[in-house]
Amino acid sequence: MPTKSPLSGAIQRSRATSTVKLRRILGLPALILFGLTYMAPVTVFTTYGTVSQITDNHLAAAYVVALATMIFTAISYAHLSRAFPAAGSAYSYTQKSFGGHLGFMTGWTLMLDYLFLPMINFLLIGIYLNSQFPQIPAGVFALASLLLVLVLNVVGINFVSKMNTAVVSLSVLLVVVFIALSFNQLTVHGAPDILGPFSPSNGLGPIFSGAAILSLSFLGFDAVSTLSEEAKSPEKNIPRAIIITTLLGGSIFIAVAWLGGLVFPDWRSFVNLDAAGAELMAKVGNTFFATFFVAIYVVGAFGSGMTTQVSVTRIIFAMGRDGLLPRKLGILSARFRTPVTAAVVVSVISLLCLVLNLEAAASMISFGALFAFSMVNLAVAKHFYIDTKRRGAGAVANYLMLPLAGFALTIWLWTSLAPISWIVGACWMALGAGILAWRTKGFRQAPPHINFNEGIPAE
Repeated sequence: MPTKSPLSGAIQRSRATSTVKLRRILGLPALILFGLTYMAPVTVFTTYGTVSQITDNHLAAAYVVALATMIFTAISYAHLSRAFPAAGSAYSYTQKSFGGHLGFMTGWTLMLDYLFLPMINFLLIGIYLNSQFPQIPAGVFALASLLLVLVLNVVGINFVSKMNTAVVSLSVLLVVVFIALSFNQLTVHGAPDILGPFSPSNGLGPIFSGAAILSLSFLGFDAVSTLSEEAKSPEKNIPRAIIITTLLGGSIFIAVAWLGGLVFPDWRSFVNLDAAGAELMAKVGNTFFATFFVAIYVVGAFGSGMTTQVSVTRIIFAMGRDGLLPRKLGILSARFRTPVTAAVVVSVISLLCLVLNLEAAASMISFGALFAFSMVNLAVAKHFYIDTKRRGAGAVANYLMLPLAGFALTIWLWTSLAPISWIVGACWMALGAGILAWRTKGFRQAPPHINFNEGIPAE
């Protein structure tokens, strides 16, 4: 259940429109809790079956590789959050380190995440509801949720953020209960080779292919950087919170994957790979527990679909209003004061949930994320080692060796994605390059700005 809340955008908009300084009340524990909430630990079940198949039941090993990669990237985010405390995104960091043109291309590629996140949530709703009501096609549930979210987006209802708070709390509880029940079952029935889920038998290729998809699970670890003005000692606590959030979130993912691999040691035993989470819950608990899991997961996916569609709709509205996209996309409805045309365009793109499988959808989202992560790692080396000429053994390690290692790992994962993600991603980047060339008159003028935190005036 991937989530990208518009909360950080709302925070930044309030900063721009208010002259009152925000109170610095958030300590390190509060920042870590915010980061973990944003990452949504239940996301581990989103691609559980798919990646278990790709890695031949070595999901835990794939998560170890993904976490190792993300730790390098989290360290890079931590460095840049000190250097640019008000920036807070891969787009901004690349823009400040490499200039507007490459910054634009990073932001444009990131748009793939925003465009496809609503779609994958509708796809997941269809998959999990179909697992409970197999007589109804998954596409029916997916389409119904897509249309309902579109209507709510158009009329401007924004109750979902409050609902998501409760859902995230229940999701964390579900993960804790799953871990406890798994330990209980393994204690009663015994366990196979406890290191089996970490020991790949077919080389590292399948592990890296799986880890590339699992990048989806780590989306949002950098959201802590948006709270720099509310944090106590932000120059210390923000970087620490980013790294600790990544470590804790990754540890939860690894623990669930490891225990799941012991409880369900053969992915071929799953009836429905895409809905493997429900079958895992039934295995360690009972049918009621599995049904409860599906209910919470579907409600959470709906809330995520709503918030992600609202976010990307507002971005497209801003780009249309600024002339970066067709002007009609930048028009508000006179009746609802919402960007109806932009919302419809996002919903049309989300109709891909009716034809794509979960692996392809997750791969396309990971394409944009991994490209952005690679640019963040390069931005550290560019800003600290080249621009500000940090030297010495410590500087070489922190600002050159570590970020280059992170860059190499993210590129390795990036190139391990499914071919369809490369086809879609390459076409999208080519379109972005064409728009950039047109708007800058052959790259001779300043590039346009992509506003990822654009708001819509209240009625």
